[in-house]
Amino acid sequence: MKIALSRRTTLKQRQARRRINWRAQITAFLFLLPALLALTTFTWYPMVKAVGYSFQKVKLAGGSTWVGLDNYRRMLGNPLFYTAWSNVLEFTILSIVLGFVIPIIVALMINELRRMGGIFGLIAYLPTLIPVTIALLVWRQLYAPEGGFINSLLAQVGIPAQLWLQNPLLVKPAMIVIMTWAGIGGTILIYLAALKEIPQELYEAAQLDGFSVWQRIQYIVLPLLASRIAMLLILQIIFVSQVFAEPQLLTQGGPANHTITPVLEIYRTAFDRGDYGLASAWSVSLLLVLAVFSITYVRLSFRKDEASS
Repeated sequence: MKIALSRRTTLKQRQARRRINWRAQITAFLFLLPALLALTTFTWYPMVKAVGYSFQKVKLAGGSTWVGLDNYRRMLGNPLFYTAWSNVLEFTILSIVLGFVIPIIVALMINELRRMGGIFGLIAYLPTLIPVTIALLVWRQLYAPEGGFINSLLAQVGIPAQLWLQNPLLVKPAMIVIMTWAGIGGTILIYLAALKEIPQELYEAAQLDGFSVWQRIQYIVLPLLASRIAMLLILQIIFVSQVFAEPQLLTQGGPANHTITPVLEIYRTAFDRGDYGLASAWSVSLLLVLAVFSITYVRLSFRKDEASS
């Protein structure tokens, strides 16, 4: 009798747990539903639509015509396609050489400033709060050939004025400086958060062993930040691949297409020339490149979570 009662009690408990689990799952789904609807409406649906348009000659006024791979043939047969991706490659290399190391150095310096680190971290984040359009207008004035602040400083030491945004050799480094300045705040905060996760016992042990600041950074900080650095490197490549505002507002893709990018060409093809099918083919090429780096980023994220757990 007791065994039968215990079995009934256990069965009722299981049924109650299942009801609770179902309720929890339904509640979680309802909370996620607005985000899923927004993601579907503004991300997945446009992506699927763009893939479909890439095989069509799109006429907004009177329907579309199936053209197969014609848009891709036109895209691959256009020298501008290779110029745009070559520019992205150069931007990426420059951003790694010039712009990727600076946030790491600044974050390490701020982390060493135990008392004033919070204030300097806030100062470093300020550029992120400035609207992109306003920031680019200010930078255009700073780079101005005549009367620009940077050329005025160079004149003080006897260096002639430079055509920062008109010289093919200078325009990419000049833009990388702007991108680094605009994104340095968020990157520094991510590094500072990672630095705070390092156990204090490791710093104390290093101090007892007589480590210098550089030895502490070399043997403790950098190895523990390696996974975070790799993830941010992938993110930086993704962001640079989508650069648009800087060439659009500062150079319009010039000089001589030295700052033309896939996103800028997508914009021009779609809205200036009205060729939505070709613009969609460009978008698919960008989507494929970003998908490769996004998958790499996700895999690195999972590895980091597995290592931490």
